[in-house]
Amino acid sequence: MADVTLPSSARLGPRTAHPYRDLDVIDARAPRFNQVVLGTISLLAVASGWWPLLTLLAIQLGVGLRFGRQWCIPCVAYFELIQPRFGEGPLEDSRPPRFANKVGLVFLSVASVAYLVGVPLVGAALGLIVASLALLAAVTGFCAGCWMYKIAAPFLGIHIRHIDPGELCADCAIDGPKEAGC
Repeated sequence: MADVTLPSSARLGPRTAHPYRDLDVIDARAPRFNQVVLGTISLLAVASGWWPLLTLLAIQLGVGLRFGRQWCIPCVAYFELIQPRFGEGPLEDSRPPRFANKVGLVFLSVASVAYLVGVPLVGAALGLIVASLALLAAVTGFCAGCWMYKIAAPFLGIHIRHIDPGELCADCAIDGPKEAGC
């Protein structure tokens, strides 16, 4: 008999949620991976003086926020390269990480403008704030932007969702939008 080796994704089982269509939830490890990328590149930009990297990060965050995860390069890298090999992590409400990305977009945009208009100290400070908070979140799991969202949510009438993977319809999550009665 021939030795048949299954791809690692086949051994790990199907995804509970589709990464590009089920936007209410996200694999909790995906934002951490994104934070590693953002933090590392932001730190590199400030340390090396290549401040246009901050602009590229801001553009990438903006495009991902506007057009979806399939346009976010670190997200695609995570969902297509890492998740299939290690499996889906715990699911979480996607709104807090999305809010944190919006905060990062603002900081990176203002940092870029500061460099552009000749105030590099302000640009560097904002770039270092993004780098330090992103790397802190990646290492410890403490996401300042996520906590800002969670603290403000009750005052805005927003209820934080607690995700139970058993409530997700795997067929609908993978093949399309959830249908009534799943």
